Amino acid sequence: MDGSRRKGYAWAISAGLNAAFAAISAKFFLSPLVRYGLVIIFNVIMWGCYVNSLKALSSLQATVTNFATNFLTSGFAGSFLFEEPLSFRWFAGALFIVIGVLILSKSNVESKANID
Repeated sequence: MDGSRRKGYAWAISAGLNAAFAAISAKFFLSPLVRYGLVIIFNVIMWGCYVNSLKALSSLQATVTNFATNFLTSGFAGSFLFEEPLSFRWFAGALFIVIGVLILSKSNVESKANID
């Protein structure tokens, strides 16, 4: 994987983490001003990271990586911070999401476009 794609995945993962932090801050803080302020800040950072990931990755790779990171981070944060139970189904779904991200990360969208 070249440096440009590696940076793209780093940006997509950062976008997913910031999206999860926005969701966590919406539940975690009691003060509405702090809550909404943090949600807005994390979402603005998330969009900036997502746009940067689109410069190096296909929209599908960036979106799926962003979603997977957000899903996994939100799920584990819910379990650890808010004591929400995670069922076997959740872990099975998370495993399939990670496998899908790995498959998409190995695909070379540019070479497929040249074949057509």
